[in-house]
Amino acid sequence: MTVTDTRLSPVGTDPLAGRVIPHRIDVRQSLSHTSTMAQRGLLKLRHNPQHLFDVIALPVVFAVMFSAIFGGAIAGSVGAYLPTLIPGVMVQVAIAASVTTGVQLREDMNKGVFDRFRSLPIARIAPLAGSLLADVVRYAVATAMTVVVGLAMGYRPGSVAGLLFACVLVVAVAFSLSWIFALMGVLMDKASTVQGVSMLVLMPLTFMSNALVPVSTMPGWMQAFANVNPVSHLVSAVRELANDGTFGTQIGWSLLGAATVLAVFVPLTLRVYMHRA
Repeated sequence: MTVTDTRLSPVGTDPLAGRVIPHRIDVRQSLSHTSTMAQRGLLKLRHNPQHLFDVIALPVVFAVMFSAIFGGAIAGSVGAYLPTLIPGVMVQVAIAASVTTGVQLREDMNKGVFDRFRSLPIARIAPLAGSLLADVVRYAVATAMTVVVGLAMGYRPGSVAGLLFACVLVVAVAFSLSWIFALMGVLMDKASTVQGVSMLVLMPLTFMSNALVPVSTMPGWMQAFANVNPVSHLVSAVRELANDGTFGTQIGWSLLGAATVLAVFVPLTLRVYMHRA
């Protein structure tokens, strides 16, 4: 299987790998170019650590604020509420971090960064896919920071192995959702518009779920939405893993949802990106 890019000269020097590449770029070369672009994204984080500010600050703000607001009302105390809260915050923060992927993508496109990449003899999908892969680090930092904050507040997971698997699951789902926001970044013309529309989608998904409060306390119509909300399935899966160390059906639903999102939005995003690039 090969990927043809008519913008490339028949033979050119690949500045990323230091070798000559032909007019047709195969899958192996596309993966290599994507890996190089992902390394570029990691270097951006290294030289601009302020890009990690949101994934470091949000876990602290959410955990402290929501525990103080809902802890006594729902569980009777903050300590009793933490097994419910920390998995919910873990999911909320990671999903919120995936929104930034689309915003930063649009900012780079507006600055002409991707226009410069088009002049390079590389796979045209590499800048986009590499950027999304690099953001996996942000999701991992958000997840780890939530766990650290929870432990500092007194949260004690029932299974360390289950907690680690839960973190991996959250990062994987956040990566799949980032393709939705990447599509918004490619389609829309302003970063502020991407952020506004993304938050409009994100808020109902994260707050109309079982992340913070029991679904049974919600109005009937909201319960119906929360019960089918994929965020609720993910939160339930994380709680089962971290608190009980059990592998239930909620994990399967979460993985199925992530796979479905990838199957739909990866080719759609790439098609729109390739057309606009």
